[in-house]
Amino acid sequence: MIAIEGLSFSYPDGTKAIDQMSLAIAEGSSVGIVGANGAGKSTLVNHLNGFFLPMEGSVSIGGIRVNKKNLDQIHKMVGLLFQNPDDQLFMARLYDDVAFGPENLGMKAADIATLVENVLRELNLWELRDKPPAHLSQGQKRFASFATVLVMNPEVIVMDEPTADLDPKNRRKLINLINGLGITKVTVSHDLDFVWDTCQRVCIMNKGRIVEEGPARDILSNRELLEANSLELPLRLQ
Repeated sequence: MIAIEGLSFSYPDGTKAIDQMSLAIAEGSSVGIVGANGAGKSTLVNHLNGFFLPMEGSVSIGGIRVNKKNLDQIHKMVGLLFQNPDDQLFMARLYDDVAFGPENLGMKAADIATLVENVLRELNLWELRDKPPAHLSQGQKRFASFATVLVMNPEVIVMDEPTADLDPKNRRKLINLINGLGITKVTVSHDLDFVWDTCQRVCIMNKGRIVEEGPARDILSNRELLEANSLELPLRLQ
């Protein structure tokens, strides 16, 4: 589903964030991307739906190259969950935020209404549909952000620090939601216990490269490997 080949990217100040990275992610799999701050994780995420375009190498989603010509198609295929829900929620009502994507696809109003109601009910947010997102709790904002992505029925969902600011109850609710999705999932997170609970495979990034990849529980239980890349064992193993 995701093929990255020889990807390199540098910021205008010369900082090289991605350095000749190659990675393949199978359809329907759940993969965690972990690494210390500055390893290049968020830069990688921004390449998966075309916010950044490759300077060298290529990124393909479902066999379609991520480039200017294909951006509309890529945006339909890949849903991105931002680290901060306030970056994703910008309308006056929650309902309008969730309807925004389908409206921009030119869908019929009746179809949009059905889609939005179904997603909001599934996430137990229907009763909040008329509330301004700014008035929602942090947990409600997180699931509202998910609603804006899931309503688009993406083939891939990419999550950047999805557990940030969640209390234990909402964190468990999020784990159950993610594990119930039958699509390709990519999770970037410092929460290695969350990655343990939701990911089949894990890739460790360091200095813009994948330095190790394998089954999640093998990687996340390897203290020496994690510490060599400025990470620590999941709390459950400490």
